[in-house]
Amino acid sequence: MRLGFGRCAVLALGAMTLTLSGGRQAWAQTPQPAMPSPARPGTPALPAPAAGNPAEPPSPPPSTEPTPPPHDLVDVSPGGITSEQVGARAATTSYTARSGQETLRGAAARVDEAWAAFLPRLTGVARYTRYSDFTPPAIFGGGSGGSLVGTTDTKAPVNPNTLAPIPVSQFTFPLVLDNYLLQATITVPISDYFLRLTQNYSAATHSEAAARYDLLAARATSAADGRVTFYSWLRARGAVVVAIEALNDQRNHLKLAQDQFNVGQASRADVLRAETNVASAELQVTRSQNLADLTEKQVRIATHARDEERLSPGEKLDGPLAPLQGNLPQLTDEALSARLEIKSIDANAAAAREQAKAAKAQAWPTVSAFGDGIYANPNPRVFPATAKWFPTWDVGAQAIWSPNDLLLARANVSDLDARAAALDAQKGTLRDSIQLEVVQAWQAVREADASLESAKRELASAGEAYRVAKELFNNGRATSTTLTDSETELTRSRLDVLNASADARTARVRLDHALGRDLSVAGAP
Repeated sequence: MRLGFGRCAVLALGAMTLTLSGGRQAWAQTPQPAMPSPARPGTPALPAPAAGNPAEPPSPPPSTEPTPPPHDLVDVSPGGITSEQVGARAATTSYTARSGQETLRGAAARVDEAWAAFLPRLTGVARYTRYSDFTPPAIFGGGSGGSLVGTTDTKAPVNPNTLAPIPVSQFTFPLVLDNYLLQATITVPISDYFLRLTQNYSAATHSEAAARYDLLAARATSAADGRVTFYSWLRARGAVVVAIEALNDQRNHLKLAQDQFNVGQASRADVLRAETNVASAELQVTRSQNLADLTEKQVRIATHARDEERLSPGEKLDGPLAPLQGNLPQLTDEALSARLEIKSIDANAAAAREQAKAAKAQAWPTVSAFGDGIYANPNPRVFPATAKWFPTWDVGAQAIWSPNDLLLARANVSDLDARAAALDAQKGTLRDSIQLEVVQAWQAVREADASLESAKRELASAGEAYRVAKELFNNGRATSTTLTDSETELTRSRLDVLNASADARTARVRLDHALGRDLSVAGAP
C-alpha cells in the first residue's frame, strides 16, 4: 500500500489557497472598517480577523518543536523476527494447512484399508438359539403298533441271528431345544487379487500422494503470504517514521514562516498555510500509526501469535537484495517441474485411471475360495441330533456373476475415464497460469529493482532541493509555496524509497513461490 502524504499535502494546500482567495474577494466587495497602522515599518497591513463565538476559546497554535523520529520502528532488534521465521510459522499454524493435514490423514487411512483387503477375510459367528417345545410326529405311519427289527445292544457288532423286533413306540429321536453354534469362516478372493485389489491399492497410494502435495502447496502459500505480510508491516512502520519526518519539516517551515512574518518578509497567509500543513502532517502521522497497528495485527494473525507476545523486526528494508539470476525460459521450466499443484493433479489423474481398471473387473465373475469350522451343540451335520458338542469343517469354492454387472462396469469405467481426462485438462490450464505467474513475478522483480534505484536518486535530488529552498526562504529569496513544494517532493521521495524497498522484497517472495523454491519452508524434501 503506497502512502500518499505528498498528495494529501498538495490537496490540502490547494484547498487552503482557494479558501484564502475566496475570502479576500468577499472582503474586498464589502465595506471594511479603518485598518490600524502597522506595528512597525515594513509589516504588511492585514484585515481584521472575523468575529467568532466569544464562548469558544481560541485554538492553540501548532507546536513548532520537532518530534524525534522513532527509528526503533525500523531498526533491527535483538531477537527480532525475520521474514523467514514469519513464513515458517505461518506455514505450520495455517488453518488451510491444518485442513490439508486432516485430508492427508484420511487418504493414508484409505491406503491402509486397501492394503487390508489383500488379507483373507476371516469371520466368526457365536450363536445361541432356543427352540419351542412340541411333540414330534410318529415316524412310521403315525400308529403306535408294529415293530422294527434290530438290537438294543449298541456295543456288540450286528449279528443277524441276534436281531429282535423293537416296538415302534421305543424308536424316537431326541428333541434338542437349546442350540449352540461356534463357526469360523475364511474367504480368499482369488479373482480380486488379479483384477481389483492391486488397482485399488495403487489408486489409494496415488490419492495419498496428491493429498500430500496439496498439503505442502498450502503450507508454501501460507508461508509466502506470511512473508508478504511481514514486509507490509515493515513498510507501515517505516511510513510512521517518514510521516514524523514530514511533520518535523512542516513544523520547521511554520517556524521559518513565523520568523519571516515577524520581520515583514512573509504574509499572514504564509503562516496560516504552514499551520494547515502542520495539521495535515499530524493527521498523516495518526493514519500511519493506525496502519502500523493494523499490519502488526495481520502478522499476529498470520503467525497466530498471542497479543502479549512482543513483535519486533529482525531485518531491515534497506538491506542488500539477492540478485535476479536466470532467464525467463529457464525460470518457467523450473516452475513447471517444481510446482506441487501440477504433481497433485497428475497423482489424482493416475488414481482415477487405476480406479477405472478396478471398475472393469466388475464385468467378470468373482471367484473365491472358502472354508468353515463348526463347533456346535447339536451339530447340524449329526443325525439324529444329540445334545452334545461336535466339531465339523468344510471347504469349497464359488464363482458369482451377474449380467447386470456388465452395464454397471461400463458406466463406472466411463465416469472414471472422464474424470481422468478432466484432470488432464485442468493440468493444462494450471500450466498456462503458472507460466503467466512466473512472467508477472519476474517482471515485478525487475521493475521493483529499477524503481528502487530511481527512488534513491530521486530522494537525493529532493533532499538537496529542499535544503536549497529552505535556505532561500530563510533569506527571503523564495516564497513559502516553493518551500512547500520541496517539502512535498521530499516526503514523496522518502515514501517512494520505502515502498520500492518493500516491493523489491515482496516481488522476490512472489517469484520464489511461483518457481516453487519455497517448498523447504513448507517441509518438502
